[in-house]
Amino acid sequence: MAQSSGNVQAGTVTKIYRDPTLLQVIRSDLKRHWAIYVMALPVIAYYLLFHYGPMYGLQIAFKDFSTVKGIWGSPWVGFRHFESFFNGIYFWRLIKNTILINVYELLFGFPAAIVLALLLNEIRNSMFKRVVQTISYLPHFISIVVVAGMMVDFLGRTGLINQIIASFGIEPIDFLKEASWFRFLFVSSGIWQGIGWGSIIYLAAMATIDPTLYEAARMDGANRWKQTLHITIPGIMPTIVILFILNMGNMLSVGSEKVLLLYNPLTYETGDVISTYVYRKGVLEASYSFTAAVGLFNSVVSFILIVSANSISKRLTENKLW
Repeated sequence: MAQSSGNVQAGTVTKIYRDPTLLQVIRSDLKRHWAIYVMALPVIAYYLLFHYGPMYGLQIAFKDFSTVKGIWGSPWVGFRHFESFFNGIYFWRLIKNTILINVYELLFGFPAAIVLALLLNEIRNSMFKRVVQTISYLPHFISIVVVAGMMVDFLGRTGLINQIIASFGIEPIDFLKEASWFRFLFVSSGIWQGIGWGSIIYLAAMATIDPTLYEAARMDGANRWKQTLHITIPGIMPTIVILFILNMGNMLSVGSEKVLLLYNPLTYETGDVISTYVYRKGVLEASYSFTAAVGLFNSVVSFILIVSANSISKRLTENKLW
């Protein structure tokens, strides 16, 4: 019995000795796939330098930062900047505008790309399909500055839209100076610019659906609508869920570039969002600690939203991001 136990122990020791260590596995993988790791180095360096490196400076959100004293030399003030933001007169306006713009984009912009992809998937004429795809993709490559300039030219008081309106005897509308129009113009122009590019992911997901499913459905008498409803949409549902979760993480994030190009003091009521407020306070007024606190608040809420959306999706649909 003792001899048998000794043999088992010896075999275990031999097995552990022969099994490669984690360091050996990493070295072997690096040696075998070195070219892939070299290609990945620029991406890794980018995230380290521009995403993880700046996290060191987040501590100024809890300090009264001074460029003379530096990050370490600036005194700690705790949550004073957060309290100043939460108690500020613009807090609820910023939160409301940011959330409403994102909700509108989620309600109208997110399904738009899915609908376009479904429609393109039904086109049987390959030449016509390619032409439609190309036309729908083109706005994505137009600079935001150019898009904003086009909107100013078309929607200004003497622009093309107002000239058409005036021809019907209607009083011209200065769209870009009317606060009530800002969200509609911002969201609709974003849909126009991104709908074609966004449909690419869904078209790629549709290409992975087994064609025999459609053949079986046709044999059972299913028309094109029923095939779309019971095969195509369920087939791309994992992709839809993942992109929806990612969009939920951006509920408090609206790109400042386009807003800055389109808004003005007359449209602050509906167009001023967190990112533009951070720009005005941080860059124009040099309140670096205050804007760092606002940015940190934004990031924490976005993290909570994306984790919550992923958990809810996991429970309801069994599709998840991680």
